[in-house]
Amino acid sequence: MLFRKPKLKKVYDEQLIALIQRAQDELNQAKAMEELSDDYDLAVTTKRQIAESTYFYLFKEARIRKILIRP
Repeated sequence: MLFRKPKLKKVYDEQLIALIQRAQDELNQAKAMEELSDDYDLAVTTKRQIAESTYFYLFKEARIRKILIRP
């Protein structure tokens, strides 16, 4: 029982890293869409803000878990 805990932590850490990478891609895409927009569009701005909040929340969680993200 005690030996399974590190394996679970590693699995969940890998899932968190994958989520962070996906959130970063979504944030980059939302920023690009906002820059390409000619006029002010509330939906595009809201999508960027949601993507930014999600990314920073996941990044904060990784910092709390002391996960090193390597490129």
